[in-house]
Amino acid sequence: MKVKLSGAVTKAMQAGKPVVALESTIIAHGMPFPQNLEMARKVEQVITDHGAVPATIAVINGELCAGLEDADLQHFAKSGPGIMKVSTRDLPYVVARKLSGATTVASTMRIAAMAGIAVFATGGMGGVHRGAERSFDISADLIEFAQSDVAVVTAGAKAILDLALTLEVLETQGVPVVGFGTDEFPAFYSRASGQKLTLRADTAGDVAAMMKAKWAMGLKGGIVVANPIPAEAEIPAAQIEPHVIAALKDAEAQGIKGKDVTPFLLKRITEITAGKSLQANIALVLNNAKVAAEIAVAHKAMK
Repeated sequence: MKVKLSGAVTKAMQAGKPVVALESTIIAHGMPFPQNLEMARKVEQVITDHGAVPATIAVINGELCAGLEDADLQHFAKSGPGIMKVSTRDLPYVVARKLSGATTVASTMRIAAMAGIAVFATGGMGGVHRGAERSFDISADLIEFAQSDVAVVTAGAKAILDLALTLEVLETQGVPVVGFGTDEFPAFYSRASGQKLTLRADTAGDVAAMMKAKWAMGLKGGIVVANPIPAEAEIPAAQIEPHVIAALKDAEAQGIKGKDVTPFLLKRITEITAGKSLQANIALVLNNAKVAAEIAVAHKAMK
């Protein structure tokens, strides 16, 4: 099945220009309106300003799409939770029924790989949820990292997750986790998590060379490029942790489960922090977009 490319993405691919994939779940489920629409537009502009072409990915009327028009961005932003959240397991369903859906990190990776897009910028990746020894709640994002040849720039895993177990699962699957200018796995809102990394890259060229070497050896799967939130925007772990615990308790009390957990927790933490966490989220997404564009440019130059 082919991915429907926008006119801008088609021209970029034909001309051999660098392209950066973006997810749509962060628009529909990750932030409230109108901040989500403002963020989506700014992220695309950041990528353009740094020499690459943005390709926001979504499913529209059963078609896998890479590159959305502004009207599409507005639709996803305004519809919010009314838009189905689509992971890889849901793709056959929405395609067969010609439905629309906002793609998660996992499904965005899969569609990006199908379209030949090697770099993807997101906010925070999914991972192993706290209490997974009882719930077995492990994000499909981690499974997809072993499947799709895409480098994903992320501010680490979301602070609501068990970061140590998340890294263990990635290691088991042979997925490289490289700190971008850091020796420590970032924790979304916070630059530090206490989880040390063995791999580090200090430039976009370093990451691009790693991508080229990995896939040239036939080592299938993606790369986690762990890019810390800018220092001026971070919420230190000691400050955010009590809010995360409070939000987790609220989710348990309300019986929130499955793919509804992460959107609920992000919304609840935004409420608890009086919007500070939302501002941090926007800052880290913009920063990841910048780094992703630089990596895409370097990788395209190498090819």
